[in-house]
Amino acid sequence: MADAEITQLLNEWREGEPAALDRLFEAVYPRLREIAGALFRNERLEHLLQPTSVVNELFLKLVRKRELRFEDREHFYSLAARIMRRILMDHARDSKRLKRDGGVRVPLDENLVWIDASNTALSDLDEALVKLDRVDPAKCRIVELRFFLGFTAAETAELLSTSKASVDRELKFVRGWLYDQLHDPAG
Repeated sequence: MADAEITQLLNEWREGEPAALDRLFEAVYPRLREIAGALFRNERLEHLLQPTSVVNELFLKLVRKRELRFEDREHFYSLAARIMRRILMDHARDSKRLKRDGGVRVPLDENLVWIDASNTALSDLDEALVKLDRVDPAKCRIVELRFFLGFTAAETAELLSTSKASVDRELKFVRGWLYDQLHDPAG
């Protein structure tokens, strides 16, 4: 489905069209399932949480939050990234698998498949991203689109109506900022 059609479905859902959410789910489910699958590539086979359940839980949360208003597909994908990140964090906390050991130092990589929800890396990264969102929401959105939703720099630039060079420049800054946050216990 074309990006404009996704934005149109978001608008219809905002206006109260009941079938719009179903059509939206069908349109974005394959992409969100693929993204969630990437998050689980390095997980143990017996991991209780699976990519399909993360995407399904994402949509359950969206349905419960009927008051949410999406301005466009970029806004939708940004919120989806945040919700999926929160689902993974909640699962890790609920499973009591997070044990604080002073923090694992996390490099920001092109692909987040190295994150295991069972270690402190995800928790530390999540805390740093929450802080980044308070300081600069636009930079946090770039991180979410690139690293949690798996968009390329060009796709991220298109979604944010900016240039690829700007996205690359912002990510260079964010990598340094996150490095400082994750290597300085005082944060």
